[in-house]
Amino acid sequence: MASHFKYKKVLVFGLGILGGGVSVTNWLLKQGAKVTVTDLKTANELGQSLAKLIGPVKLRLGGHSKKDVDENGIIVVNPDVSINNEFIQYAFERGKEVTNEAMIFFQNFGRPIIGITGTRGKTTTTAWTEYFLSSMFRSAMAGNSTAHPFLSVLEKKDELEIAVAEVPSFHLELVESSDLPAGRQVAPHIAVITNISQDHLNRHGTMQEYAKVKASWLKHQDETQHCVLNADDEWVYFLLSQAVCPRPWYFSAQRLRPGLNGVWHSKNTVWLRNGRSEKEIFVLDDAALSLGEHNVSNLMAAALAAHLAGVPWKNIQEKIKSLPQVPFRQEIVFANERLKVINDTTATSPEGAIQALKRFGGSGTVLITGGTDRQLDFSRWAEVLKKNIQPGNVVFLEGSATDKMLAVLDDWPAAAPVCKTLQECLEVALKFSGKYGKSVVLFSPASKSFEKFKNEFDRGEQFNALVRKFCQ
Repeated sequence: MASHFKYKKVLVFGLGILGGGVSVTNWLLKQGAKVTVTDLKTANELGQSLAKLIGPVKLRLGGHSKKDVDENGIIVVNPDVSINNEFIQYAFERGKEVTNEAMIFFQNFGRPIIGITGTRGKTTTTAWTEYFLSSMFRSAMAGNSTAHPFLSVLEKKDELEIAVAEVPSFHLELVESSDLPAGRQVAPHIAVITNISQDHLNRHGTMQEYAKVKASWLKHQDETQHCVLNADDEWVYFLLSQAVCPRPWYFSAQRLRPGLNGVWHSKNTVWLRNGRSEKEIFVLDDAALSLGEHNVSNLMAAALAAHLAGVPWKNIQEKIKSLPQVPFRQEIVFANERLKVINDTTATSPEGAIQALKRFGGSGTVLITGGTDRQLDFSRWAEVLKKNIQPGNVVFLEGSATDKMLAVLDDWPAAAPVCKTLQECLEVALKFSGKYGKSVVLFSPASKSFEKFKNEFDRGEQFNALVRKFCQ
């Protein structure tokens, strides 16, 4: 592993302030690489990140230059940097090795990996898959989280038998755009795509390009590897048209179409089809069913992936009785006999928020929503909102997406004028929830957070702090 980077000149393109760039830089230093870091931000802006670096690096801050690309053989790209960036394109033109932390992980882990991507449900499916695996294997989650950075998991690979990697589209762009040499190709042993819906169009441009990126890691799978796809998703055949999945499996909320292998649920029973054989594999209890249709879908994807990795169905059924709650994904952060508060900060798209509206909507539900726009369409979100939330029971946090929400809702009444702070939103929501005997305050923004917060997790932490202040 270390030999590929030892003594090599490596350019980290984007240090950032959220920790990912620091993790990559420190890992490269441990491998013996000669590291240069470039970032548009200045040293003052990057002060906290720079203080966490464990060794000497060359700093090229406050801008980028082609000279830095020319002087380094390997370019490690921060996922927040698009591959269409002029300097990344220049690196391709100059024949540089362009990679990122996810690709480094896949190319060096040396053990089976279940890779999970999709628009919604990635984190929940990843957490539950690893939870099922833990009954049989020394396993770990990796990726898309400050709690489980790819390269931190890579460092402890000798302790592990298998990993479950959550990989967003920004990390997969390089797989789609690069002709990777043999031995450097990225292909999970089991590739899971939870679903495809409108998201990140400010980055990818069109739904077709976005879906191509999601399908990219099916390209290099061989006949020993599996893919797990959502049979109910309208993009499933487009995904299969982009790459040949040697051994496709499916999950569905209804009986699978003839010829498809996989799992589906009918009422509370989950069924498996494998060739001509069909059998009942387990029964979902009321607690599992109460998670909502989208989470039952995530559960089936996780169960199928874990089973393909070697976990018996009986182990999975036993584990389902105590599924962990995943932070910031429709997380119940406060509950008493009169009030329940839900933190769904990771609903960063209209489609993600729709699932929360369907699960928690009702006459006593007050919704907090709004944030930063990413060129997404809120029409369907507005339709579902009107069916599940009473007029006057929505509190808006100001932002560019909020302006679009208000436009598509037209004259549908809100609870109050648009709020400037999250605290103001919560105070208004709690006031309105007090008129019901039993009520729910649902924080599901349906949009990103960058106008007011570092990211959606910072937004979620701040919301939880406010709940502790006003609800305890």
